[in-house]
Amino acid sequence: MQTIAHWLDGKPFAGTSSATAPVTNPATGVVTGQVALAGVEDARAVIASAKAAFPEWRDTSLARRTQILFRFRELLNERKEELAKLITAEHGKVHSDALGEVNRGLEVIEFACGVPHLIKGGFTENASTKVDIFSIRQPLGPVAVISPFNFPAMVPMWFFPIAIAAGNTVVLKPSEKDPSSSLWLAELWHEAGLPAGVFNVLQGDKVAVDELLDNPHIKAVSFVGSTPIAKYVYQRGTASGKRVQALGGAKNHMVVLPDADLDLAADAAVNAGFGSAGERCMAISVVLAVGAVGDELVAKITERAKTIKTGDGTRDTDMGPLVTREHRDRVAAYIDAGESDGASVVLDGRGIQVDGEADGFWLGPTVLDHVGSGMSVYTDEIFGPVLSVVRVDSYDEALELVNDNPYGNGTAIFTNDGGAARRFHNEVEVGMVGINVPIPVPMAYYSFGGWKNSLFGDSHAHGIEGVHFFTRGKAVTTRWLDPSHGGLELGFPQNK
Repeated sequence: MQTIAHWLDGKPFAGTSSATAPVTNPATGVVTGQVALAGVEDARAVIASAKAAFPEWRDTSLARRTQILFRFRELLNERKEELAKLITAEHGKVHSDALGEVNRGLEVIEFACGVPHLIKGGFTENASTKVDIFSIRQPLGPVAVISPFNFPAMVPMWFFPIAIAAGNTVVLKPSEKDPSSSLWLAELWHEAGLPAGVFNVLQGDKVAVDELLDNPHIKAVSFVGSTPIAKYVYQRGTASGKRVQALGGAKNHMVVLPDADLDLAADAAVNAGFGSAGERCMAISVVLAVGAVGDELVAKITERAKTIKTGDGTRDTDMGPLVTREHRDRVAAYIDAGESDGASVVLDGRGIQVDGEADGFWLGPTVLDHVGSGMSVYTDEIFGPVLSVVRVDSYDEALELVNDNPYGNGTAIFTNDGGAARRFHNEVEVGMVGINVPIPVPMAYYSFGGWKNSLFGDSHAHGIEGVHFFTRGKAVTTRWLDPSHGGLELGFPQNK
């Protein structure tokens, strides 16, 4: 059985620790490999590689960095089907969803290819007599990316293309549940011509995470995961003097007003609630049905959800398994609790018939109606294919529920009333808002991130906030009393 290793100095690194964890195909329940779990010495070796590579990469020209980024982008675009199949094999999401994940990651790489424009500074001539001032943005040094299981390719690509383009070196700590994508990406960087040590992979668990948070050579940490762990990462990392952006959990509400197109709203609720088996931080998990639309909306949602074909993501299916057996059982327990608390189970995913092996981690689309705000299915982030419908009397009641929620990642409103939509995006206390769009993930040139307990730190991912996170500003004041001459140069020195 294969052991999935670390990546250090441009090649696989077995490490010295004998600890491993099983990697399982969620659609079959079969263990397909073992991932190495780093000890402290392994983590320090990988960090040392990133530290050693930093000075040369920092001083590599923007022209050269950009050429490597473009080459990486082209290679990934040519071979994205290969990466998508790897994601499906370890995460379980259907192939089309895995391919979509890779394409969204490609958008950030394309954004990072514009790094010369993104990090250019300003210049003021004669701020004082014969005194000029200019500003520059410089890389931080070695940085860490700690990514979750649900997007093993896309989430790391929210961060490392920008970090590398800006002149930093990177240590990626992927989830131990689906670690192979990280090595695949490392090999692709190597093929694209990235120098050894600029991109490294550290497999592991809490031991590896804690070393990244404590080690003084790591200057910044980007994290995506559950809120309790995000808070831990933020507190421990900042206590060590690091920059930290820690994106946490979510409980995303979709408000449906009486004037909305209910067919559009029902389609959106099903797509956003059950895509990737609900294992998305931007998944819609709560529908707030306003006024008299509840019965018709629930009927339309249920009708559509019944048509979803659950099964092995390598087959002709719409929704795959959950990532582990333990997580499947945890999500199923929430359905049990919701039913016990008085919610109506109008579509039950427990015990569903699937197109897949019996030992897969299956749970079908589930719709709960008449959910109360005190029920655990409403208050907790379930991270599975469970859609809760809460009935409210008015827009104001719906807005109050959204704003009172401790999470503030994403939300949506469905309406044909422009005034109501404008009022909602103005008043709602959430970082990403959709208007007749259920999953309002912005393009790469905007920044991704929520409010409240969905984000710890001051910077969102990618976009200009991501560029600023991975660089720091410097202002330089100069005065030259004598002119100088650099000699003849008839070529194009900016290309060197």
